[in-house]
Amino acid sequence: EPVLSKGNNCLDAAKACNLNDTCKRFRSAYITPCTSSTSNEICNKRKCHKALRLFFDKVPPKHSYGMLFCSCRDVACTERRRQTIVPVCSYEDREKPNCLNLQESCKKNYICRSRLADFFTNCQPESRSVSSCLKENYADCLLAYSGLIGTVMTPNYIDSNSLSVAPWCDCSNSGNDVDECDKFLNFFRDNTCLKNAIQAFGNGTDVNVWQPILPVQTTTATTTTASRLKNAASETTNNEIPTHNDSPACANLQVRE
Repeated sequence: EPVLSKGNNCLDAAKACNLNDTCKRFRSAYITPCTSSTSNEICNKRKCHKALRLFFDKVPPKHSYGMLFCSCRDVACTERRRQTIVPVCSYEDREKPNCLNLQESCKKNYICRSRLADFFTNCQPESRSVSSCLKENYADCLLAYSGLIGTVMTPNYIDSNSLSVAPWCDCSNSGNDVDECDKFLNFFRDNTCLKNAIQAFGNGTDVNVWQPILPVQTTTATTTTASRLKNAASETTNNEIPTHNDSPACANLQVRE
C-alpha cells in the first residue's frame, strides 16, 4: 500500500488549484455565488450549480479531482474534502426531499437526466470484476460522478468518517415504493465501484489503470465532455444497466433528443 502524506492532502490540493490559473479562476467563480451574502444569508443555488458545473467541465481532473477525491487520515482533511462544493448552498437544504421525488425533478432537466443515466452506466458495481466496476474503468466512473455536481442530484460525502456519498434526500414517506427508493439511495451510498474509484485516485493507485477513452479528434472540434456524457448515457437500450439484479429501477432513464 502506498505511503500517504502525513499532511492534509485536501489542503495541498486546494493550494495546487490556486497555483493553476484555470483552476483558480473557475474555483473563484463558484465560491462567490455559492457563498451566502452578508445581507440576506441566502445563496443563489441556481448560479452556484451553474458555476460548479463549469468548474468540473473546464478544470483539468488533476486539479478538480484532486480537491474532490483527495485521500485523508484525519477529520480536518475529510471535512475540507466535504466542503469542496460549498455544501450549505450547493448540496444541503432546509428539508430533505424523498429520493424518488428528487429523481423525478432530475428527469425533467435534460442535463441532470443524461448525467444521472451516465452515472448508473459507468459506476455500476460488479462483485466479480477486478475493480468492482462492471466497466472496469475508474476514470469514467469519477467523470460521471463529478458530472452530477451542479444538478438537483448533486451528491456529496455523507460525513467525515467514510467515502459514502449521497444526494440530499431520504426514503421517508416512500409508501409502497420504499424498496425502490432504498435501491436508488444505496446505489450512491453503498457503491463499491465508486468507493474504489475514489480511493484509487486519492491513493494514486489508479495511474495507467482503466484510463478513459480519449475523445475523438475531428476536423472542426474536439468532442466535449457534455457530448461524451450524452453519448455514454445512450449506449444501452433505454439506458438500462445490463446484467445486474440489484440495479435501481431508476436506471430506466431515457434520454430523448
